[in-house]
Amino acid sequence: MTNASEAVSLLPLLLEQELTLQFDSFDLGDAWIVGSRLVELGNERRHPIAVSITFGEQRVFHAALAGSSADNDGWLENKFRVVRRFTNSSFAVGTRFRANSRNFAADSNLDPATHAAHGGAFPLRVRGSLVGVVGVSGLAQREDHALVVEVLTWHLERRRASES
Repeated sequence: MTNASEAVSLLPLLLEQELTLQFDSFDLGDAWIVGSRLVELGNERRHPIAVSITFGEQRVFHAALAGSSADNDGWLENKFRVVRRFTNSSFAVGTRFRANSRNFAADSNLDPATHAAHGGAFPLRVRGSLVGVVGVSGLAQREDHALVVEVLTWHLERRRASES
């Protein structure tokens, strides 16, 4: 994403995803299912990604696929800090800064060595409350974000179907 007008048009979609992708409950079993599905799709698509899920400060799922590196783990941590700080997806935070013609690294007053407003980390919300973060690192930021949204949508639909 390169310009403010594109960011202005994208931001409502990103925020709507966060409103839609909330759960009535999300536990360790859910983390395993979501994390495993991200790994499954990553392997099928030959994505060089790392996947992580945290509840608060506890890492409850982590996997690294072929082609990923320790750099991806660092990116995940930096994106997760942004989600915890702003309670929005890392992609939405960066997009909001761009929509306002601002640069996150320069204008957030946060250390760019520890905070990254790049796509791929998404808030896990239970009934509106932030309980954790799920993230992917290794693709372009839009693709990292889209993969997480795809799997959270899949999991939410599975849960709704099993409750019917």
